[in-house]
Amino acid sequence: MKLSLQQYRGMRVCVALSGGIDSVCLLHYCLRHAAEAQLSVTAVTCEHGLRGEASLRDLAFVQHLCEQRKVPLRIFRADVAAMAAQQGTGTEEAGRAWRYACFAQVLDEGFADVVFTAHQRDDYAETVLFRLARGTAAAGLNAFPARSGLARPMLGVTRAEIASYARENGLAYVEDETNADERFARNRLRVSVLPALEAAVPGAAEHLVQFAERISEDEAFLASLAVAQVRTGPDGARVSLSLPEPLFSRACLFAMKAYGIARDYTAVHVAQLKALRGLQSGRRVTLPLGVEAMREYGDVVFYRPRGRCADEFPFAVGEFAGEGFALSVTETAREGALCADFGAFPAGCVVRTRREGDVFTPFGGRRKPLKKFFTDRKIPARLGNLLPLVAKGSEVYAVGGAEIADDVKVTRHTVRRVYLYTAARIPDRAAAKEETDASRL
Repeated sequence: MKLSLQQYRGMRVCVALSGGIDSVCLLHYCLRHAAEAQLSVTAVTCEHGLRGEASLRDLAFVQHLCEQRKVPLRIFRADVAAMAAQQGTGTEEAGRAWRYACFAQVLDEGFADVVFTAHQRDDYAETVLFRLARGTAAAGLNAFPARSGLARPMLGVTRAEIASYARENGLAYVEDETNADERFARNRLRVSVLPALEAAVPGAAEHLVQFAERISEDEAFLASLAVAQVRTGPDGARVSLSLPEPLFSRACLFAMKAYGIARDYTAVHVAQLKALRGLQSGRRVTLPLGVEAMREYGDVVFYRPRGRCADEFPFAVGEFAGEGFALSVTETAREGALCADFGAFPAGCVVRTRREGDVFTPFGGRRKPLKKFFTDRKIPARLGNLLPLVAKGSEVYAVGGAEIADDVKVTRHTVRRVYLYTAARIPDRAAAKEETDASRL
């Protein structure tokens, strides 16, 4: 067994030590080569509280081993079963998350510069086969993704090589009796399936790993293209429906992650997002964490719905902010602002958001319900309800980010111009009238 430790030269390495053959061999190797690699070696162990006396036996073995080798040991203990029940997850997932949290704490406390885990080549093959059998996507084949402060120096070493190293050096270790329990799918793969596959196709385990490595490279490239296709703004995260299927699906996943949806979605959610490509504008999908995805013309937009704001403010030069909207009214020109005749606004105007019954006479257009104006301009209702308006009663004189009313346009009689700006600008679409210099900067 040979490991490459030169890249960790001069560092403080902390071996994640369970007491099993893999981690014991990793600790032994690090100690043997500590002087030549100038390593400072410590250890960390995580007792999950899942196996009763056997778990305590393994902890005692680890403590004795570290005392014998004079290796500083950091011990973490938890009731992982209770954690899993509280979190609503499986014990394996809860245990893995807890271990990584322990490793992060070791690094944060300055106990080490890097944590070594003893994952090896056969672990890699088993994980790939297990995930393929469960129908994973390409991203799931990256079985051991890079983590800050974490290293896996044994990923190129097989179980057979590790067993040979243990025999040659007379190393004692503990056996986790649950590893042989074939009631667990992962164990059946290890004990029965992979050996049978290897017997039928020699080199199968290594080929699985090599396949996963190639796919992971391809996935990383596609992901880099997809993340660049997510357009974020005040109105949400947008993904174009014109993207090729592989980029569209991945871009949707990145858009969901922008709203904190990383593990809560299912294949059903992904299928529903794909289905939006064949549905009419306005159709939506409900996603976890209160997020919705709606088809808006040529895009799918991801957002958290917000109710209409009840706030209203007397219209004047100044800054206005309500729940979900903001409007700046200044006498200084600003790119993207609406330009209007301040003196043409009737006394008593307020800044507010849309209400039922609102009407609007757009610049150079005819009077119509504000809802109809939004439809004509292809402004989705979810956005229209949040746009800041200047209105008196039901008469609207400016729609922030979109248009001013014909009544407040700048003319040769205008004495005082004002500029209305909101970050939530609505892009002009094919159905919209062309804007003129007189109504917009």
